[in-house]
Amino acid sequence: MRAEQFSKETWGRLIRVGSGKGSYWAYAPNPLPPPLQYDSELISALSAADRALGELSGLGRALPNPYLLARPLTAREAVLSSRIEGTQAELLDLYVYESGHQARTGAAVAPDTREVYQYIQAMEHALNRLRELPVSLRLIQETHRVLMEGMRGGYTAPGEFRTVQNWIGAPGCPIDEARFVPPPPDEMRQCLYQLENYLHAENSHPPLVRLALIHYQFEAIHPFLDGNGRMGRLLIILLMVHWGLLPSPLLYLSEYFERHRQAYYDLLLTVSTEARWRDWLLFFLHGVREQSIRAVETLRAIQSLQEGWRALVANAGVRSAVVARALELLIERPVLTARVLQQAAHCSHVAANSALAQLQELGILSVQGASRPRLYVAHELLRLLQSPM
Repeated sequence: MRAEQFSKETWGRLIRVGSGKGSYWAYAPNPLPPPLQYDSELISALSAADRALGELSGLGRALPNPYLLARPLTAREAVLSSRIEGTQAELLDLYVYESGHQARTGAAVAPDTREVYQYIQAMEHALNRLRELPVSLRLIQETHRVLMEGMRGGYTAPGEFRTVQNWIGAPGCPIDEARFVPPPPDEMRQCLYQLENYLHAENSHPPLVRLALIHYQFEAIHPFLDGNGRMGRLLIILLMVHWGLLPSPLLYLSEYFERHRQAYYDLLLTVSTEARWRDWLLFFLHGVREQSIRAVETLRAIQSLQEGWRALVANAGVRSAVVARALELLIERPVLTARVLQQAAHCSHVAANSALAQLQELGILSVQGASRPRLYVAHELLRLLQSPM
């Protein structure tokens, strides 16, 4: 990281670490909030984002079980957030793993699939803990511990703030060629305490602006050895739920960040180098608007699909509590085995197999592969989730 990248308007300060050939520059952001000026374009973007998010929140509050319909969106977010970090796993891989199929057959699990699964586990852990804890450094550490549990390499220090310097750059690049070097460990801890204070302080900025500020600040501090990007994106939805902006985790920005990946990285960097908050805020607010609109469309499509399934079952004259339970479960888990349905419906293995066979006959499910136990897949729902929202 070169000192000449940073203008006099930099948001933060450069720190010279070491001396001689082994020295390098690091960067520590100033405490939030920065001075902001709301021009007409920024106000318009904020208003549009608020309206779109409000519509999504209203739809979520009208759902009989918003967490049930939120789960497929969480699974999609887990795949896309991990993909930004280079992880290659698909929704089908994730759902097959969740079904326990590989554990029962002894099949190998790809590390990428395990990473995506841990993202969902981390999200669910954090949402449960929000009933007892505010969003805080403690909750962030706990969530990171779940996120990184059992990850490959053994150097990720799950749940522990780093005690050594890290940096961002091309794989294998030395620190003096890094694109960005976050604060050294001692400075990092001070930055984290300041961020936690800001999380709990009274603030005059609108919530969506605060979210954009917090996301930048977390990424600039980069407090963990690994998983900072996923943890930073996960923090956005945790705060939305914690602040009451959404009733459940219905909005995710990873698809937007993935679609505009280079702009995402560049705009975060220019806040550090030139304090260009306005550009970053506009980008973030446009993302909230876009993804809120798309989330509404996707939720309505899922509802329509589920209603279509119920109509198919009713028209076929099928009256089975196990079939009805399977239709509910499919929204949460589009890949089922008889064992999974048996446990969820509290029925016999024979009844579970019969219900899945009936849904297969109706074209709602299809059998994936030839292995035992059989995997039943709701491909129509998977296609809906895998297509661009």
